[in-house]
Amino acid sequence: MNEIRTLLEEFWVCREQNREKYYRVKSEVPKFQKFVREQLGWKLIHTESLIKLEKIPAHAESFMGIQEFLEIRDYCILCVVLMFLEDREDQERFLLSELIDFVETGLKPYMQIDWTSFSQRKSLVRVLQYLEKLQILRVYEGSSEAFGQEEGREVLYENTGYSRYFAVSFAKDISECESWKDFEKADFEEFSEDRGTRRINRVYRQLAACPALYWPAVDDPDSLYLKNQRQWVRKYLEENLGGRLDIHRNAAFWMLEEGEVFGSVHPRDAMLPEAVLLLCARIQETVRAGELSRDEDECIRISRERWSRLVLELKKSWKEAWSKEYREMDDEKLLDRVLQYMKDWMMLREEEDGRIVLMPAVGKLEGHYPRDYTGGEKR
Repeated sequence: MNEIRTLLEEFWVCREQNREKYYRVKSEVPKFQKFVREQLGWKLIHTESLIKLEKIPAHAESFMGIQEFLEIRDYCILCVVLMFLEDREDQERFLLSELIDFVETGLKPYMQIDWTSFSQRKSLVRVLQYLEKLQILRVYEGSSEAFGQEEGREVLYENTGYSRYFAVSFAKDISECESWKDFEKADFEEFSEDRGTRRINRVYRQLAACPALYWPAVDDPDSLYLKNQRQWVRKYLEENLGGRLDIHRNAAFWMLEEGEVFGSVHPRDAMLPEAVLLLCARIQETVRAGELSRDEDECIRISRERWSRLVLELKKSWKEAWSKEYREMDDEKLLDRVLQYMKDWMMLREEEDGRIVLMPAVGKLEGHYPRDYTGGEKR
């Protein structure tokens, strides 16, 4: 069980980087290989140098990007760097100046590249450091960070050969894809999307890779499969991943039990998750008081102004219990932090008209300070 969690938690496991972990995962692969292939529908790459689980999600979510990247340009540079490495032999060394020339030429038809720009140099540095972290590139002499500070700094790299396993292989030609929706369609179009193997894969992928599985109506095909097969879904998830499966009217959650925590979890011991738990409790109290109402899909739709008031009223009530950073934080920054965190954990989403949609996950967990705590004020 711990070994499949390792593959879920990490991009891949490299033998050179951690031999003990690599051989431990390798020895356990037969135990979960069937679950990965049949329930999740994921590809398990297993070579003499690395083991990788291609964790293709059922649906694209905003939190699934590369966390180190800040701009679309970062992703464009990454693609061109991977193209550069594709023509290099394993353990072949090359200079940063060679790579820079290739990137500039490759991106010229799509965007303007100016290495005198600090922000553009930092984009390249973020890509290089990300590839170093994954062991795709190895710095032999110099430092990638130096190029971010000054144009013209030289670095000698070594290509490890892992880059050939980075990108996902698609069965269909993706050259015509223009958005993430096209990629989802390419993954499922060979089969009926609402029945058979692909529906099974979609349900398990969403539960394993995302904080929640939602459905808008009772006749949703994914929800029908989950409810009809809940005994088997629960069995396979618990046997292979641990935790427990919670199914509600319009949502399902795979919940980790205490002592089984791995990867990114909510809540964790930090100020922002604590504030979000308090906010969820406040929203639940407001619903029970009849001040907010849920729609048929169990979601709550409110204006951005109402949302802002909820957060800032919470800060006013409890800021004395918060860390110095959040106690003194600018209101707009606090609103942005809370909004992004809850979006990443699928607790809310924003509609095109600016309204905030509070998802069923808001009613799943809540947090409270001790009853006798007054927030540092006399009441």
